[in-house]
Amino acid sequence: MNRPPVPAPHIAPLDGLRGLAVAGVLLFHAGHLRGGFLGVDLFFVLSGFLITGLLLREAGGAGRIDLAAFWGRRARRLLPALGLTALATLLLTWAFGDASMLRFALDDAPWVAGQAVNWHFVLEQVGYWDAAGTRVFAHLWSIAVEWQFYLLWPLVVALAGRGRRGPARIAVLAGAGALVSLALMLHLGSAVDTTRAYEGTDTRAFALLLGALAATAPVRAALARVPRTAADAACAALLCGLGASWVLTDGQHAPGLFRGGLFAHSLACALLIGLLARTADARTGRVLGSPAPRRLGELSYGLYLWHWPVYLLLPDPLLGATGWPRTAVAIALSLAAAVATKALVEDPVRYRVRWATGRRGAVALVAGLALTAGIWAAVPQPTPGAGSVDLDRLLAP
Repeated sequence: MNRPPVPAPHIAPLDGLRGLAVAGVLLFHAGHLRGGFLGVDLFFVLSGFLITGLLLREAGGAGRIDLAAFWGRRARRLLPALGLTALATLLLTWAFGDASMLRFALDDAPWVAGQAVNWHFVLEQVGYWDAAGTRVFAHLWSIAVEWQFYLLWPLVVALAGRGRRGPARIAVLAGAGALVSLALMLHLGSAVDTTRAYEGTDTRAFALLLGALAATAPVRAALARVPRTAADAACAALLCGLGASWVLTDGQHAPGLFRGGLFAHSLACALLIGLLARTADARTGRVLGSPAPRRLGELSYGLYLWHWPVYLLLPDPLLGATGWPRTAVAIALSLAAAVATKALVEDPVRYRVRWATGRRGAVALVAGLALTAGIWAAVPQPTPGAGSVDLDRLLAP
């Protein structure tokens, strides 16, 4: 008889790290923190660590991994909020965006739905660093990378992670995969346009795989041998080092960013996460696990989904095109939308309230898909040279 899966322990400081990651991204996109985009790498490493730990616990406790159940949990966790945000973004872009924004949104939306928008941008040669300001779904490339990882990596863990030596095999595969991914980035990162290296699933996989490596038994055993006081001091030093790298990194032009810099940053993130998981109740862990960063981390997914459309569509005449007042309003609006999305959509679906389960859940899912597809098909393609769309037309019967 299979043993039930061992429940995952909650590690509060990792929620705090999510909060720091999303704060860095928000400040980067607002033009206040040139290296804040590195928060995405922290997200990747956290995802690799948490998902691999969950899969290995299930393999060790139940003797096998229920892949269908895993993918179902991931879908409930990620897709409802993504679908709501994508639908709202289309409508808001129709109402407030200019013709080019609407045209790109309609073109990108099917790729967002297929969780492959990163490859759409790569194949269309959409330069991430200079064209993002016209595309309301530009930030969703990272969600696509994570989803592709969620589809493929559990298969690897399910096949190679069984048995007494399974965790060691996973450690070897994660480490080797990270090195292969690094080699691909070194090869492709010297191009004039670095979008392929920055958004490719293969070139960004090392961040997810380094997180996965930190979750394996051999690495956890090695970190367990570090004295608690030294581990806590190392966490503080790594946290300060990561913060300094976000402040000092000058966007895509930072020397060495695509020549090993992103890999080194992800490696530092993986070491920090591994040590925090061991010393969650030490001083650094208590700071990161305190209410403010932890709560921000709990809202990080919704914040990430909402912030970029809000930034682009917030009318300039209200507060100007840049500056801290505009940033404060944009973050406040994004935060309000994230809170509402979590309360009304994410949590009910994730925790299976009545309307989100059984026949009601199936009806809600079909209705949501039909509504989204219908609105995407109904929104007219803008004519060349058209300006922004009148809100009265959107609301007219």
